[in-house]
Amino acid sequence: MINLRRAFWFFLMLILNGFSNNIFSQRKILPQVELLNTGVKTSLRGLSVVNNNVVWVSGSNGMVGKSSNAGKNWKWMVVKGFEENDFRDIEAFDANTAIIMSIADPAYILKTTDGGETWKVVYENKTKGMFLDAMEFRDPLNGFVIGDPVDGRFFMAKTNDGGNSWQELAAEQRFVADSGEAFFASSGTNFRYLFNRSIIMASGGKNSRLFYDKTVFDLPMTKGKETAGTNSIAVYDNFKKGKANKIIVVGGDFTADSLIDKNCFVSNNGGKSWDRPKSPPNGYRSCVEFLNKETIITCGLNGVDYSYDGGKNFYSISKEGFHVCRYARIGNTIYLAGGNGKIGKLMWPE
Repeated sequence: MINLRRAFWFFLMLILNGFSNNIFSQRKILPQVELLNTGVKTSLRGLSVVNNNVVWVSGSNGMVGKSSNAGKNWKWMVVKGFEENDFRDIEAFDANTAIIMSIADPAYILKTTDGGETWKVVYENKTKGMFLDAMEFRDPLNGFVIGDPVDGRFFMAKTNDGGNSWQELAAEQRFVADSGEAFFASSGTNFRYLFNRSIIMASGGKNSRLFYDKTVFDLPMTKGKETAGTNSIAVYDNFKKGKANKIIVVGGDFTADSLIDKNCFVSNNGGKSWDRPKSPPNGYRSCVEFLNKETIITCGLNGVDYSYDGGKNFYSISKEGFHVCRYARIGNTIYLAGGNGKIGKLMWPE
């Protein structure tokens, strides 16, 4: 049964990935961002789009939100006992099942199977300096969580039972961090768990590097200070068996969110070399997503940008600031989330 579930998920993603190529291939008209919700007292950085209708968000003040009707209505809930926690990432699998990650002091991972009515702690870490940054699932069973360095090595833990239990990776299995190098907990997208079982991660701070399986590449992203570096990474050919080649990274310096220098780079050879867009995104960007090989969306504190030529040129489509943008696991919708409970959806003019 478990193998059948994995195979079904994998082949469904293959089919829908091809479907999205057809949907977006002819769309040279720039989309718009439609605001669906705002005013809730939470900063949303966790976003998981199950399908065109089911969307989950998570954020500060212990807040989790869910819509089951494409964002028309939202159910907001504060996780009991975690009213002061910051849930920077969320992974959802249907309208009932979701996993949230609380970053620090201490770090927690919680799971619900009843639509958010109750939550169970499935992981707790009280290690001094522990700070979780992002969580990613390859399929409904297999997931990873990464965090800032502990004793000089980036923290990593994995699950193979749908997040019910987590196993920390031994020190020798984790990458050594440079001084002042860490991950950003800005959108839950600074690493991806690929369908070929590869792990790909991008760091920031005083150094910014790409970690791809056992290989480490220097990134040309702006760096050298704790507020700079890579915030998000996306991989187009995630669903292929071989090595993923088309990769995009975004970031910059969140204390200078209008600067465009070295805030975005694209690789077509698995990170060996990088190209800067002719027209880069319009400032610091905290999240990026491929919609297909040529179509990309990225967002940050001062707006949202869109590319339909594979990242060669980006065009501003909104001045609204968002922390995170995610593409539906099953479907063709793109949602965004940010500060003050702000949630948006990408829409095309008719």
